[in-house]
Amino acid sequence: MTDRPNILLICADQWRGDCISALGHQNAKTPNLDALMADAVTFTRHFGQCTPCGPSRTSLLTGQYLMNHRSGRNGTPLDRRHTNIALEARKAGYDPALFGYTDTTPDPRGLHPNDPALAAYDEGVMPGFSTPLHLPEDMDQWVSDLIAKGYDLPGGRADVFRPRKGFEKPAHRGFRYIPTVFKAEESETAFLTDEFLKWLLVRRDKPWFAHFVFYRPHPPLIAPEPYNGLVHPADVEFPVRAATPGEEGKQHPLLDYAISTLRQPSTYDEHNPQDLVAADELEIRQMRATYYGLIAEVDAQLGRIVQHLKDTGQYDRTLIIVTSDHGEVLGEHYVWGKEIYFDAAFHLPLVIRDPRPEADAARGRRVTEFTQAIDVMPTVLDWLGLDTPRSCDGASLLPFLRGETPPDWRNAVYFEHDFRDVRTQKPETALGIASDQCAYAAIRDDKFKYVHFAALPPLLFDIANDPHEQLNLANDPAYTEVALDYARKMLDWRLSSGERELTNMSVGAGGLFVRK
Repeated sequence: MTDRPNILLICADQWRGDCISALGHQNAKTPNLDALMADAVTFTRHFGQCTPCGPSRTSLLTGQYLMNHRSGRNGTPLDRRHTNIALEARKAGYDPALFGYTDTTPDPRGLHPNDPALAAYDEGVMPGFSTPLHLPEDMDQWVSDLIAKGYDLPGGRADVFRPRKGFEKPAHRGFRYIPTVFKAEESETAFLTDEFLKWLLVRRDKPWFAHFVFYRPHPPLIAPEPYNGLVHPADVEFPVRAATPGEEGKQHPLLDYAISTLRQPSTYDEHNPQDLVAADELEIRQMRATYYGLIAEVDAQLGRIVQHLKDTGQYDRTLIIVTSDHGEVLGEHYVWGKEIYFDAAFHLPLVIRDPRPEADAARGRRVTEFTQAIDVMPTVLDWLGLDTPRSCDGASLLPFLRGETPPDWRNAVYFEHDFRDVRTQKPETALGIASDQCAYAAIRDDKFKYVHFAALPPLLFDIANDPHEQLNLANDPAYTEVALDYARKMLDWRLSSGERELTNMSVGAGGLFVRK
Protein backbone atom coordinates (compact mmCIF):
# COMPACT_ATOMS: atom_id res chain seq x y z
CA MET A 1 0.00 0.00 0.00
CA THR A 2 1.26 3.48 -0.88
CA ASP A 3 1.55 6.34 1.57
CA ARG A 4 1.31 8.93 -1.19
CA PRO A 5 -1.95 10.89 -1.09
CA ASN A 6 -4.71 11.15 -3.66
CA ILE A 7 -6.25 14.37 -4.97
CA LEU A 8 -9.89 14.66 -6.03
CA LEU A 9 -10.90 18.00 -7.52
CA ILE A 10 -14.65 18.03 -8.15
CA CYS A 11 -16.26 20.83 -10.14
CA ALA A 12 -20.04 21.00 -10.62
CA ASP A 13 -21.04 23.21 -13.52
CA GLN A 14 -23.11 26.30 -12.66
CA TRP A 15 -23.65 25.55 -8.94
CA ARG A 16 -24.55 28.79 -7.23
CA GLY A 17 -22.66 29.43 -4.00
CA ASP A 18 -25.62 29.86 -1.68
CA CYS A 19 -27.45 26.70 -2.81
CA ILE A 20 -26.31 24.44 0.04
CA SER A 21 -28.72 23.27 2.71
CA ALA A 22 -26.11 23.42 5.49
CA LEU A 23 -25.72 27.13 4.74
CA GLY A 24 -29.42 27.70 5.30
CA HIS A 25 -30.86 27.54 1.79
CA GLN A 26 -34.53 26.62 2.08
CA ASN A 27 -34.76 24.64 -1.19
CA ALA A 28 -31.32 23.12 -1.72
CA LYS A 29 -31.19 19.50 -0.60
CA THR A 30 -27.53 18.59 -0.18
CA PRO A 31 -27.19 16.06 2.67
CA ASN A 32 -24.00 14.51 1.29
CA LEU A 33 -22.21 17.81 0.81
CA ASP A 34 -23.46 18.86 4.25
CA ALA A 35 -21.89 15.73 5.76
CA LEU A 36 -18.60 16.41 3.98
CA MET A 37 -18.66 20.00 5.24
CA ALA A 38 -18.83 18.73 8.82
CA ASP A 39 -15.50 16.98 8.18
CA ALA A 40 -13.95 19.74 6.07
CA VAL A 41 -13.48 23.49 5.79
CA THR A 42 -16.12 25.51 3.94
CA PHE A 43 -15.27 28.85 2.36
CA THR A 44 -18.52 30.81 2.40
CA ARG A 45 -17.31 33.86 0.47
CA HIS A 46 -15.61 32.17 -2.43
CA PHE A 47 -15.78 33.82 -5.85
CA GLY A 48 -14.90 32.84 -9.40
CA GLN A 49 -12.68 34.98 -11.57
CA CYS A 50 -14.77 35.18 -14.71
CA THR A 51 -17.62 33.69 -16.72
CA PRO A 52 -18.68 31.70 -18.73
CA CYS A 53 -17.48 28.08 -18.45
CA GLY A 54 -14.27 28.08 -20.49
CA PRO A 55 -12.72 31.23 -19.02
CA SER A 56 -13.72 30.35 -15.46
CA ARG A 57 -12.24 26.86 -15.69
CA THR A 58 -9.08 28.32 -17.15
CA SER A 59 -8.71 30.53 -14.07
CA LEU A 60 -9.44 27.57 -11.79
CA LEU A 61 -6.86 25.32 -13.45
CA THR A 62 -4.12 27.89 -14.19
CA GLY A 63 -4.51 29.99 -11.04
CA GLN A 64 -4.60 33.12 -13.20
CA TYR A 65 -6.86 36.13 -13.50
CA LEU A 66 -8.60 36.53 -16.85
CA MET A 67 -6.46 39.58 -17.60
CA ASN A 68 -3.42 37.28 -17.53
CA HIS A 69 -4.57 34.10 -19.26
CA ARG A 70 -6.77 36.01 -21.74
CA SER A 71 -8.98 33.06 -22.71
CA GLY A 72 -12.02 35.25 -22.27
CA ARG A 73 -14.83 33.45 -24.08
CA ASN A 74 -15.93 29.89 -24.74
CA GLY A 75 -13.88 29.17 -27.83
CA THR A 76 -11.09 31.66 -27.14
CA PRO A 77 -7.81 29.72 -27.46
CA LEU A 78 -5.58 29.34 -24.43
CA ASP A 79 -1.96 30.29 -25.07
CA ARG A 80 0.04 27.06 -24.82
CA ARG A 81 2.80 28.75 -22.80
CA HIS A 82 0.65 28.79 -19.65
CA THR A 83 1.23 26.06 -17.10
CA ASN A 84 -1.63 24.59 -15.06
CA ILE A 85 -2.47 22.36 -12.12
CA ALA A 86 -2.13 19.13 -14.13
CA LEU A 87 1.27 19.96 -15.61
CA GLU A 88 2.56 20.97 -12.19
CA ALA A 89 1.19 17.84 -10.49
CA ARG A 90 3.11 15.72 -12.97
CA LYS A 91 6.28 17.03 -11.33
CA ALA A 92 5.24 15.05 -8.24
CA GLY A 93 4.74 11.87 -10.27
CA TYR A 94 0.97 12.09 -10.76
CA ASP A 95 -0.87 11.40 -14.01
CA PRO A 96 -3.89 13.71 -13.57
CA ALA A 97 -7.03 12.12 -14.98
CA LEU A 98 -10.02 13.98 -16.35
CA PHE A 99 -13.60 12.79 -16.03
CA GLY A 100 -15.78 15.32 -17.84
CA TYR A 101 -14.35 18.35 -19.58
CA THR A 102 -12.18 21.41 -19.10
CA ASP A 103 -13.78 23.54 -21.86
CA THR A 104 -10.31 24.32 -23.16
CA THR A 105 -9.82 25.62 -26.68
CA PRO A 106 -6.30 24.73 -27.84
CA ASP A 107 -3.83 27.25 -29.18
CA PRO A 108 -4.40 27.07 -32.97
CA ARG A 109 -0.85 28.10 -33.75
CA GLY A 110 0.87 24.97 -34.98
CA LEU A 111 -2.41 23.18 -35.72
CA HIS A 112 -3.81 22.66 -39.21
CA PRO A 113 -7.18 24.42 -39.76
CA ASN A 114 -8.77 21.00 -40.37
CA ASP A 115 -7.50 19.54 -37.09
CA PRO A 116 -10.49 18.05 -35.20
CA ALA A 117 -9.26 19.85 -32.08
CA LEU A 118 -10.55 23.05 -33.70
CA ALA A 119 -13.96 21.59 -34.60
CA ALA A 120 -15.68 22.67 -31.37
CA TYR A 121 -14.78 25.00 -28.53
CA ASP A 122 -14.80 22.25 -25.91
CA GLU A 123 -13.04 19.52 -27.87
CA GLY A 124 -9.72 20.41 -26.30
CA VAL A 125 -8.43 19.29 -22.92
CA MET A 126 -6.20 21.30 -20.62
CA PRO A 127 -2.62 20.10 -21.25
CA GLY A 128 -1.35 17.64 -18.67
CA PHE A 129 -4.59 15.70 -18.18
CA SER A 130 -5.06 12.14 -19.38
CA THR A 131 -8.64 11.39 -20.42
CA PRO A 132 -10.20 8.18 -19.10
CA LEU A 133 -13.53 9.87 -19.90
CA HIS A 134 -13.64 13.11 -21.84
CA LEU A 135 -17.29 14.14 -21.96
CA PRO A 136 -17.62 17.43 -23.87
CA GLU A 137 -20.89 19.05 -24.89
CA ASP A 138 -21.96 16.37 -27.38
CA MET A 139 -21.65 13.73 -24.62
CA ASP A 140 -21.17 10.99 -27.23
CA GLN A 141 -20.07 8.28 -24.79
CA TRP A 142 -23.11 8.76 -22.59
CA VAL A 143 -25.54 9.08 -25.51
CA SER A 144 -24.07 5.92 -27.03
CA ASP A 145 -24.62 4.14 -23.73
CA LEU A 146 -28.29 5.15 -23.75
CA ILE A 147 -28.72 4.04 -27.37
CA ALA A 148 -27.15 0.68 -26.49
CA LYS A 149 -29.79 0.37 -23.75
CA GLY A 150 -32.55 0.80 -26.32
CA TYR A 151 -33.31 4.53 -26.28
CA ASP A 152 -34.30 6.06 -29.61
CA LEU A 153 -32.07 9.13 -29.93
CA PRO A 154 -31.58 9.83 -33.65
CA GLY A 155 -30.55 13.41 -32.90
CA GLY A 156 -27.99 12.43 -30.28
CA ARG A 157 -27.60 15.06 -27.61
CA ALA A 158 -30.34 17.16 -29.22
CA ASP A 159 -32.82 14.39 -28.38
CA VAL A 160 -31.48 13.20 -25.06
CA PHE A 161 -32.84 16.12 -23.04
CA ARG A 162 -36.30 16.17 -24.58
CA PRO A 163 -39.24 15.96 -22.16
CA ARG A 164 -40.83 12.55 -21.75
CA LYS A 165 -43.72 12.10 -24.16
CA GLY A 166 -47.13 11.32 -22.74
CA PHE A 167 -46.24 12.48 -19.24
CA GLU A 168 -49.23 13.94 -17.43
CA LYS A 169 -48.15 17.23 -15.86
CA PRO A 170 -50.25 18.42 -12.89
CA ALA A 171 -51.74 21.89 -13.27
CA HIS A 172 -49.75 23.20 -10.30
CA ARG A 173 -46.43 22.27 -11.92
CA GLY A 174 -44.59 24.06 -14.72
CA PHE A 175 -43.33 22.71 -18.04
CA ARG A 176 -39.92 21.90 -16.60
CA TYR A 177 -41.48 19.49 -14.14
CA ILE A 178 -41.77 16.99 -17.01
CA PRO A 179 -38.92 14.51 -16.49
CA THR A 180 -36.28 13.22 -18.86
CA VAL A 181 -36.76 10.16 -21.04
CA PHE A 182 -33.99 8.38 -19.12
CA LYS A 183 -33.97 7.18 -15.53
CA ALA A 184 -31.93 8.82 -12.79
CA GLU A 185 -29.54 5.89 -12.65
CA GLU A 186 -28.92 6.38 -16.40
CA SER A 187 -28.36 10.15 -16.35
CA GLU A 188 -25.11 11.75 -17.48
CA THR A 189 -24.46 12.53 -13.80
CA ALA A 190 -24.79 8.87 -12.82
CA PHE A 191 -22.93 7.67 -15.94
CA LEU A 192 -19.93 9.85 -15.17
CA THR A 193 -19.90 8.68 -11.56
CA ASP A 194 -20.19 5.02 -12.59
CA GLU A 195 -17.19 5.33 -14.90
CA PHE A 196 -15.13 7.10 -12.26
CA LEU A 197 -15.87 4.46 -9.64
CA LYS A 198 -14.88 1.72 -12.11
CA TRP A 199 -11.61 3.55 -12.73
CA LEU A 200 -10.97 3.69 -9.00
CA LEU A 201 -11.39 -0.07 -8.58
CA VAL A 202 -7.87 -0.78 -9.85
CA ARG A 203 -6.30 2.19 -8.07
CA ARG A 204 -7.00 1.31 -4.47
CA ASP A 205 -3.29 1.03 -3.71
CA LYS A 206 -2.00 3.53 -6.27
CA PRO A 207 -1.79 7.30 -5.80
CA TRP A 208 -4.04 9.17 -8.17
CA PHE A 209 -5.13 12.68 -9.11
CA ALA A 210 -8.60 13.08 -10.63
CA HIS A 211 -10.45 16.13 -11.89
CA PHE A 212 -14.10 15.11 -11.85
CA VAL A 213 -16.55 17.46 -13.58
CA PHE A 214 -20.33 17.24 -13.16
CA TYR A 215 -22.26 18.78 -16.07
CA ARG A 216 -25.16 19.56 -13.76
CA PRO A 217 -26.87 21.69 -12.51
CA HIS A 218 -26.06 23.42 -15.82
CA PRO A 219 -29.10 23.77 -18.12
CA PRO A 220 -31.18 22.53 -19.81
CA LEU A 221 -33.47 22.62 -16.81
CA ILE A 222 -34.92 19.15 -17.05
CA ALA A 223 -34.33 16.45 -14.45
CA PRO A 224 -34.94 12.71 -14.20
CA GLU A 225 -37.42 11.36 -11.69
CA PRO A 226 -37.52 11.79 -8.70
CA TYR A 227 -35.39 14.95 -8.90
CA ASN A 228 -37.89 16.71 -11.17
CA GLY A 229 -40.40 16.82 -8.33
CA LEU A 230 -38.16 17.01 -5.29
CA VAL A 231 -38.91 20.71 -4.76
CA HIS A 232 -42.42 22.09 -5.22
CA PRO A 233 -42.60 25.41 -7.09
CA ALA A 234 -44.99 26.79 -4.47
CA ASP A 235 -42.18 26.47 -1.92
CA VAL A 236 -39.66 28.34 -4.05
CA GLU A 237 -38.84 31.98 -3.43
CA PHE A 238 -39.66 34.21 -6.39
CA PRO A 239 -36.61 35.99 -7.82
CA VAL A 240 -35.88 39.57 -6.81
CA ARG A 241 -36.47 41.89 -9.75
CA ALA A 242 -38.00 45.20 -10.77
CA ALA A 243 -41.66 45.57 -11.70
CA THR A 244 -40.97 45.27 -15.43
CA PRO A 245 -38.07 44.21 -17.69
CA GLY A 246 -37.87 47.75 -19.01
CA GLU A 247 -37.54 49.18 -15.52
CA GLU A 248 -34.88 46.60 -14.64
CA GLY A 249 -32.93 47.34 -17.80
CA LYS A 250 -32.54 50.99 -16.82
CA GLN A 251 -29.89 49.94 -14.30
CA HIS A 252 -27.28 49.46 -17.03
CA PRO A 253 -27.02 48.98 -20.84
CA LEU A 254 -25.41 45.55 -20.43
CA LEU A 255 -28.26 44.39 -18.19
CA ASP A 256 -30.79 45.69 -20.70
CA TYR A 257 -28.97 43.76 -23.44
CA ALA A 258 -28.84 40.59 -21.32
CA ILE A 259 -32.59 40.78 -20.71
CA SER A 260 -33.28 41.27 -24.42
CA THR A 261 -31.20 38.24 -25.45
CA LEU A 262 -33.29 36.01 -23.17
CA ARG A 263 -36.20 36.60 -25.52
CA GLN A 264 -34.54 34.08 -27.83
CA PRO A 265 -34.31 30.27 -27.54
CA SER A 266 -31.37 29.15 -25.44
CA THR A 267 -29.96 26.10 -23.72
CA TYR A 268 -32.70 26.53 -21.14
CA ASP A 269 -35.29 25.92 -23.83
CA GLU A 270 -34.05 23.29 -26.26
CA HIS A 271 -37.53 21.77 -26.45
CA ASN A 272 -39.59 24.76 -25.32
CA PRO A 273 -38.34 27.88 -27.16
CA GLN A 274 -40.35 30.40 -25.20
CA ASP A 275 -39.62 33.94 -24.10
CA LEU A 276 -37.97 33.49 -20.71
CA VAL A 277 -38.52 37.11 -19.73
CA ALA A 278 -42.27 36.73 -20.28
CA ALA A 279 -42.54 33.37 -18.49
CA ASP A 280 -45.35 33.30 -15.94
CA GLU A 281 -44.84 33.01 -12.20
CA LEU A 282 -45.48 29.26 -12.08
CA GLU A 283 -42.90 28.53 -14.76
CA ILE A 284 -40.30 30.76 -13.13
CA ARG A 285 -40.78 29.01 -9.81
CA GLN A 286 -40.65 25.64 -11.58
CA MET A 287 -37.39 26.50 -13.33
CA ARG A 288 -35.83 27.33 -9.99
CA ALA A 289 -37.31 24.18 -8.43
CA THR A 290 -35.87 22.02 -11.22
CA TYR A 291 -32.47 23.67 -10.78
CA TYR A 292 -32.54 22.71 -7.09
CA GLY A 293 -33.54 19.19 -8.12
CA LEU A 294 -30.48 18.95 -10.36
CA ILE A 295 -28.30 20.05 -7.44
CA ALA A 296 -29.83 17.26 -5.36
CA GLU A 297 -28.96 14.79 -8.13
CA VAL A 298 -25.34 15.95 -8.13
CA ASP A 299 -25.28 15.70 -4.34
CA ALA A 300 -26.50 12.10 -4.48
CA GLN A 301 -23.67 11.12 -6.82
CA LEU A 302 -21.18 13.04 -4.69
CA GLY A 303 -22.35 10.87 -1.82
CA ARG A 304 -21.61 7.73 -3.83
CA ILE A 305 -18.06 8.92 -4.50
CA VAL A 306 -17.33 9.77 -0.87
CA GLN A 307 -18.80 6.48 0.32
CA HIS A 308 -16.67 4.54 -2.16
CA LEU A 309 -13.55 6.26 -0.86
CA LYS A 310 -14.52 5.32 2.69
CA ASP A 311 -15.38 1.73 1.77
CA THR A 312 -12.05 1.23 0.00
CA GLY A 313 -9.90 2.85 2.68
CA GLN A 314 -8.99 5.86 0.53
CA TYR A 315 -10.97 8.59 2.26
CA ASP A 316 -8.27 9.35 4.83
CA ARG A 317 -5.55 9.74 2.25
CA THR A 318 -7.47 11.80 -0.31
CA LEU A 319 -7.59 15.59 -0.51
CA ILE A 320 -11.18 16.34 -1.60
CA ILE A 321 -12.13 19.69 -3.12
CA VAL A 322 -15.70 20.49 -4.19
CA THR A 323 -16.36 23.69 -6.09
CA SER A 324 -17.97 25.13 -9.23
CA ASP A 325 -16.91 27.15 -12.23
CA HIS A 326 -19.54 29.89 -11.87
CA GLY A 327 -22.97 30.53 -10.43
CA GLU A 328 -26.49 31.03 -11.79
CA VAL A 329 -28.65 34.17 -11.56
CA LEU A 330 -31.89 32.12 -11.54
CA GLY A 331 -34.21 34.76 -12.95
CA GLU A 332 -33.16 37.57 -10.65
CA HIS A 333 -33.20 40.90 -12.49
CA TYR A 334 -35.00 38.99 -15.33
CA VAL A 335 -31.73 37.22 -16.15
CA TRP A 336 -30.87 33.53 -16.32
CA GLY A 337 -27.38 32.12 -16.63
CA LYS A 338 -24.08 33.61 -15.58
CA GLU A 339 -23.02 36.29 -18.04
CA ILE A 340 -23.83 39.34 -15.96
CA TYR A 341 -22.12 41.23 -13.13
CA PHE A 342 -24.28 40.16 -10.18
CA ASP A 343 -22.83 38.19 -7.26
CA ALA A 344 -25.09 35.25 -8.05
CA ALA A 345 -23.03 34.60 -11.20
CA PHE A 346 -19.66 34.67 -9.41
CA HIS A 347 -20.29 33.37 -5.87
CA LEU A 348 -19.28 29.69 -5.71
CA PRO A 349 -19.21 26.78 -3.29
CA LEU A 350 -15.81 25.70 -2.00
CA VAL A 351 -15.41 22.81 0.42
CA ILE A 352 -11.97 21.30 1.10
CA ARG A 353 -11.40 18.15 3.13
CA ASP A 354 -7.76 17.70 4.17
CA PRO A 355 -7.30 14.14 5.50
CA ARG A 356 -4.14 14.88 7.47
CA PRO A 357 -4.18 14.96 11.30
CA GLU A 358 -3.02 18.59 11.36
CA ALA A 359 -6.37 19.52 9.81
CA ASP A 360 -8.44 17.84 12.55
CA ALA A 361 -8.83 21.01 14.62
CA ALA A 362 -10.42 22.86 11.70
CA ARG A 363 -13.03 20.27 10.70
CA GLY A 364 -16.43 21.88 10.31
CA ARG A 365 -14.92 25.35 10.08
CA ARG A 366 -16.70 28.07 8.09
CA VAL A 367 -14.23 30.58 6.66
CA THR A 368 -15.70 34.01 5.92
CA GLU A 369 -12.56 35.61 4.50
CA PHE A 370 -12.69 36.29 0.77
CA THR A 371 -11.26 33.50 -1.37
CA GLN A 372 -11.05 33.11 -5.14
CA ALA A 373 -10.97 30.32 -7.72
CA ILE A 374 -7.32 31.14 -8.42
CA ASP A 375 -6.50 29.95 -4.88
CA VAL A 376 -7.31 26.31 -5.64
CA MET A 377 -4.22 25.54 -7.73
CA PRO A 378 -1.67 26.94 -5.24
CA THR A 379 -3.52 25.14 -2.43
CA VAL A 380 -3.17 21.76 -4.13
CA LEU A 381 0.47 22.36 -5.06
CA ASP A 382 1.29 23.53 -1.53
CA TRP A 383 -0.42 20.43 -0.13
CA LEU A 384 1.78 18.27 -2.39
CA GLY A 385 4.91 20.14 -1.35
CA LEU A 386 5.41 21.65 -4.80
CA ASP A 387 6.41 25.21 -5.61
CA THR A 388 3.70 27.50 -6.93
CA PRO A 389 4.57 28.83 -10.40
CA ARG A 390 5.29 32.54 -10.63
CA SER A 391 2.46 32.83 -13.14
CA CYS A 392 -0.10 31.90 -10.49
CA ASP A 393 -2.12 34.83 -9.11
CA GLY A 394 -3.76 32.98 -6.21
CA ALA A 395 -2.64 32.08 -2.70
CA SER A 396 -2.60 28.79 -0.81
CA LEU A 397 -5.51 28.11 1.53
CA LEU A 398 -3.61 25.54 3.60
CA PRO A 399 -3.39 27.80 6.68
CA PHE A 400 -7.21 27.91 6.81
CA LEU A 401 -7.30 24.11 6.68
CA ARG A 402 -5.13 24.04 9.81
CA GLY A 403 -7.45 26.42 11.63
CA GLU A 404 -5.31 29.49 11.06
CA THR A 405 -6.01 32.77 9.26
CA PRO A 406 -3.03 34.14 7.32
CA PRO A 407 -1.99 37.67 8.30
CA ASP A 408 -2.76 40.40 5.77
CA TRP A 409 -5.21 38.18 3.88
CA ARG A 410 -7.14 39.94 1.10
CA ASN A 411 -10.18 42.00 2.10
CA ALA A 412 -11.82 42.01 -1.34
CA VAL A 413 -12.31 39.87 -4.43
CA TYR A 414 -11.79 40.78 -8.06
CA PHE A 415 -13.49 39.32 -11.09
CA GLU A 416 -13.84 40.09 -14.77
CA HIS A 417 -16.00 39.38 -17.80
CA ASP A 418 -15.29 39.62 -21.51
CA PHE A 419 -18.65 39.74 -23.28
CA ARG A 420 -17.55 40.18 -26.89
CA ASP A 421 -18.87 37.94 -29.66
CA VAL A 422 -16.30 37.79 -32.44
CA ARG A 423 -18.59 35.71 -34.67
CA THR A 424 -21.95 37.49 -34.50
CA GLN A 425 -20.94 40.92 -33.13
CA LYS A 426 -24.35 41.07 -31.42
CA PRO A 427 -23.28 42.78 -28.17
CA GLU A 428 -20.95 45.08 -30.08
CA THR A 429 -23.78 46.14 -32.40
CA ALA A 430 -26.41 46.44 -29.67
CA LEU A 431 -24.19 48.48 -27.35
CA GLY A 432 -22.34 50.47 -30.02
CA ILE A 433 -18.87 49.50 -28.83
CA ALA A 434 -15.87 47.65 -30.26
CA SER A 435 -15.00 44.05 -29.38
CA ASP A 436 -12.02 45.11 -27.28
CA GLN A 437 -14.32 47.40 -25.30
CA CYS A 438 -16.67 44.55 -24.34
CA ALA A 439 -15.20 44.05 -20.89
CA TYR A 440 -15.65 44.91 -17.25
CA ALA A 441 -13.79 44.30 -14.02
CA ALA A 442 -15.30 44.29 -10.53
CA ILE A 443 -13.98 44.77 -7.02
CA ARG A 444 -16.20 43.59 -4.18
CA ASP A 445 -15.63 43.77 -0.43
CA ASP A 446 -17.80 43.80 2.71
CA LYS A 447 -19.30 47.19 1.99
CA PHE A 448 -19.38 48.01 -1.69
CA LYS A 449 -19.08 46.51 -5.14
CA TYR A 450 -17.69 48.61 -7.97
CA VAL A 451 -17.88 47.51 -11.61
CA HIS A 452 -15.79 49.33 -14.19
CA PHE A 453 -16.48 49.01 -17.91
CA ALA A 454 -14.13 49.74 -20.79
CA ALA A 455 -16.70 51.83 -22.68
CA LEU A 456 -19.93 51.79 -20.66
CA PRO A 457 -21.01 53.55 -17.44
CA PRO A 458 -19.70 52.17 -14.12
CA LEU A 459 -21.78 50.57 -11.39
CA LEU A 460 -21.62 50.96 -7.62
CA PHE A 461 -23.65 48.86 -5.19
CA ASP A 462 -23.93 49.22 -1.43
CA ILE A 463 -23.57 45.48 -0.85
CA ALA A 464 -23.95 45.77 2.91
CA ASN A 465 -27.42 47.33 2.61
CA ASP A 466 -28.42 46.25 -0.91
CA PRO A 467 -27.32 42.60 -1.20
CA HIS A 468 -29.55 42.01 -4.24
CA GLU A 469 -27.77 44.80 -6.14
CA GLN A 470 -30.92 46.69 -7.09
CA LEU A 471 -29.76 50.31 -6.78
CA ASN A 472 -26.83 51.64 -8.80
CA LEU A 473 -25.20 54.47 -6.83
CA ALA A 474 -22.50 55.34 -9.37
CA ASN A 475 -24.29 58.51 -10.47
CA ASP A 476 -25.36 59.59 -6.99
CA PRO A 477 -23.30 62.69 -5.98
CA ALA A 478 -23.33 61.49 -2.39
CA TYR A 479 -21.28 58.45 -3.46
CA THR A 480 -18.85 60.10 -5.87
CA GLU A 481 -15.91 59.78 -3.47
CA VAL A 482 -16.80 56.16 -2.74
CA ALA A 483 -16.84 55.33 -6.45
CA LEU A 484 -13.51 57.09 -6.96
CA ASP A 485 -11.98 55.26 -4.00
CA TYR A 486 -12.99 51.88 -5.39
CA ALA A 487 -11.82 52.85 -8.87
CA ARG A 488 -8.42 53.62 -7.32
CA LYS A 489 -8.43 50.27 -5.53
CA MET A 490 -9.19 48.54 -8.80
CA LEU A 491 -6.37 50.37 -10.56
CA ASP A 492 -4.02 49.37 -7.74
CA TRP A 493 -5.07 45.75 -8.21
CA ARG A 494 -4.63 45.84 -11.97
CA LEU A 495 -1.19 47.42 -11.72
CA SER A 496 0.05 44.99 -9.09
CA SER A 497 -1.48 41.80 -10.51
CA GLY A 498 -0.28 41.77 -14.10
CA GLU A 499 1.58 38.78 -15.47
CA ARG A 500 4.76 38.45 -13.42
CA GLU A 501 6.41 35.28 -14.67
CA LEU A 502 9.58 37.09 -15.75
CA THR A 503 9.25 40.50 -14.14
CA ASN A 504 11.17 39.70 -10.95
CA MET A 505 14.12 38.27 -12.82
CA SER A 506 17.28 40.07 -13.87
CA VAL A 507 20.10 38.93 -16.12
CA GLY A 508 23.44 40.67 -15.68
CA ALA A 509 27.13 40.20 -15.10
CA GLY A 510 26.42 38.00 -12.11
CA GLY A 511 24.11 35.75 -14.10
CA LEU A 512 20.40 35.25 -13.52
CA PHE A 513 19.01 36.80 -10.34
CA VAL A 514 15.50 35.87 -9.19
CA ARG A 515 13.67 37.85 -6.53
CA LYS A 516 11.44 35.45 -4.61
